[in-house]
Amino acid sequence: MLLSVFDLFKVGVGPSSSHTVGPMLAACRFVDELNQASMLHQVSRVRINLFGSLALTGKGHATDRAALLGLMSELPATTDPLSHDDHIRSIYQTQSLALAGENRIAFVPEEDLIFHFQTFLPRHPNAMTLRAYDAAGICVHEQTYYSVGGGFVLSESEASKTNPADKALQALPYTFNNAAELLQLCKEHHLSIAQLIKLNEATWRDNTRFEQDLFGIWEVMDQCIRSGIQADGLLPGGLNIPRRAPKLYKELTLKPEAGLKDQLTVLDWVNLYAMAVNEENAAGGRVVTAPTNGAAGVIPAVLAYYDRFIPNSNRQGIIDFLCVAAAIGMLYKENASISAAEVGCQGEIGVACSMAAGALCAVLGGTNEQIENAAEIGMEHNLGLTCDPIAGLVQVPCIERNTMGAVKAINAARLALRGTGTHHVSLDNVIETMRQTGLDMQAKYKETSTGGLAVNVVAC
Repeated sequence: MLLSVFDLFKVGVGPSSSHTVGPMLAACRFVDELNQASMLHQVSRVRINLFGSLALTGKGHATDRAALLGLMSELPATTDPLSHDDHIRSIYQTQSLALAGENRIAFVPEEDLIFHFQTFLPRHPNAMTLRAYDAAGICVHEQTYYSVGGGFVLSESEASKTNPADKALQALPYTFNNAAELLQLCKEHHLSIAQLIKLNEATWRDNTRFEQDLFGIWEVMDQCIRSGIQADGLLPGGLNIPRRAPKLYKELTLKPEAGLKDQLTVLDWVNLYAMAVNEENAAGGRVVTAPTNGAAGVIPAVLAYYDRFIPNSNRQGIIDFLCVAAAIGMLYKENASISAAEVGCQGEIGVACSMAAGALCAVLGGTNEQIENAAEIGMEHNLGLTCDPIAGLVQVPCIERNTMGAVKAINAARLALRGTGTHHVSLDNVIETMRQTGLDMQAKYKETSTGGLAVNVVAC
């Protein structure tokens, strides 16, 4: 499979990878297409159509804002979250938009930003169509995009290809399509999973740069934890949910000796790390998609646990952790889904838990077989997890769900390390089961906010 570690771990902004990062990237791509066709200055108006899940939870997930920012050529990895309110306010006040940041065009949000709540396009629940018009009102360019989870975006033509030809696939030294093939490759070539991934990454960048860039991903994760601990107040969106991470941090640091009395205090710290990240995500801050924004706190929390609580943890361990986590994430991305709109929250928290479990097992000395077992345990006990965010916001139950995913991942790693690596259900079995479960799940439990907690709990 032609996926890089950096496809799974992307720097972006909250609150959602599929509903915020994806639409922003799609709108940027649309502008790039106009620019490449030398049509940018012919455009006098752009219309955005949001379908299915992007419409139903669009407001709560900031899909509308992300699409507008994308048309201004703001990119998730580099945009300043603190500037977003000013940009959006200006669009609504002036009824205009700076296309690509330079070509001022008319834009009336009430007319040009359309939510199709009842219409789902056939290829994916997260769909959006953009159309550009000239001064005569003639459509000069149209494109449909699908945000397929984790910040991955496909155009209509890309989504229609079942087996896209890609010569670069042959350049990878080790290609695998499932966990069984990955384990077999490692066995044949006497490699750990982390080593195999590094050798594949050498296709795109030398090892020094790869390790620097990957450690940089951890630094963004770690800064997100620190930012979440320092922030305070209410989360945006109208639920008036207070940030809990700052208070929990004060409680844990005020009387550190209390941890000597309760050996499970370490779990309070893990909860803190996950909560801090996802409160930052809910506030639209900078996070790492890991593999999604809704589940962005699981992997940083478990990696922070390794970094802060495991004796002899080090930089190389952090890099290996992320390599193994990415390898597991690739299996889910290619053989099932990491989109809650497609398979429910099992595709987000469940996948993140599985990735973190296998990665932690690896850096704690687990064999490749034990790593696969840990990843399997992590998902097996998240099967059927629904996505039903209250008011369409990535807050309740999403923030606490990240804490549960992180703690479950640690336990899965410990269970696997106590075993031999031999187990009854394989990781490939559980990935296929997750995919089938997602297909069977009713749409109201898949990021539409039309079922479950979203309708049984009053939003205000």
